[in-house]
This record gives sequence, structure tokens and C-alpha cells, in this order.
Amino acid sequence: MSETETPEVIEAEKVEEVSQVEEISTKVETKTEVETKTEEKPEAKTKVQDKWGIAHIYSSYNNTIIHVTDLTGGETIAISSGGHHVNADRYESSPFAAMKAANVVVETSKIKGITGLHIRVRAVGGVGSRVPGPGAQAAIRALARGGFKIGKIDDVTPIPHDTTRKKGGKRGRRV
Repeated sequence: MSETETPEVIEAEKVEEVSQVEEISTKVETKTEVETKTEEKPEAKTKVQDKWGIAHIYSSYNNTIIHVTDLTGGETIAISSGGHHVNADRYESSPFAAMKAANVVVETSKIKGITGLHIRVRAVGGVGSRVPGPGAQAAIRALARGGFKIGKIDDVTPIPHDTTRKKGGKRGRRV
């Protein structure tokens, strides 16, 4: 300490230095705030693109199969059936088994980035039943509850325009 400087003068100089440092830090903070505000605008403009798939639901009176593909139908994203989730054969076509199969498909599809689904429901058709089995409705509901956007729901059951020959031969099934 020099003779001219008293403790009060030294404290006053320290206070001035601290205030200068605070002003500089506030200028730096405001500059970073402006930079972050400009960075946020492009993020707000970008929208998340929906990735769509097709859920093929084959529902007969013996089983329910749910198969999710891309829009072309060429690449399989997820597949499951009612028989994977129940022990007895008679329960494969039940709504419970279809719901379990749909939940597995939902999880796998979400992991792979699918956000929306078009649904194609198919019954046996041809000479068989043209009415979907009991698992079709439960599968559609489970897919909708899974958080997907649902696009079109189509019935793609194959229906012959003329007639196809039933099995059993010329004289029919002999009992």
C-alpha cells in the first residue's frame, strides 16, 4: 500500500472493477441470448415428416396375422400372428390373441420410425368366408390405440367374379 491510498480508496477501486466485469458479462450474456434465439427459428420451421406404412391384417376363423410393410409392400417392417401369443390352437383367432399380436407390431413399428398406417383387412375369400374373423376388429383397435395416425381402411378380400370350384370333387364331400 502506498501512503496516498487508504483502505477506502482500495475498496472503491475493487468495486469499480467488479462493476466493469459485471457489465462485460451482461454484454456477453445478451450476445449469447441473441445467438440462441436465431438458432431456435430454423428448428421451429422444420416439421417432422410422417413415415407411413401399410398394416395387412389377415383374419380367418383359425388365425389372425398382422403384417406391417412400407408403402410399396416390398419391405417388411413388423409381423406377428395370434398363434405366437396363445397356447391352444382354438384361441389363435380370438380378439385377445389379435390384440397381443397388434401390440407387438406397434412396438416394433414405433422403433423403426413409422408414425401412420393404412390398414388393409383381408378375409379368406374365394370359396371360403368373405367375412373377416373375430380378431380383425380387435387388431384395428389395438393399432389405433398404439398412437398411429390411421389413413385408409380397405377391405381387400379376394372375391371371384365368376365362380371357383369348391374342394371335394365332382360328387362332393362324402361323409
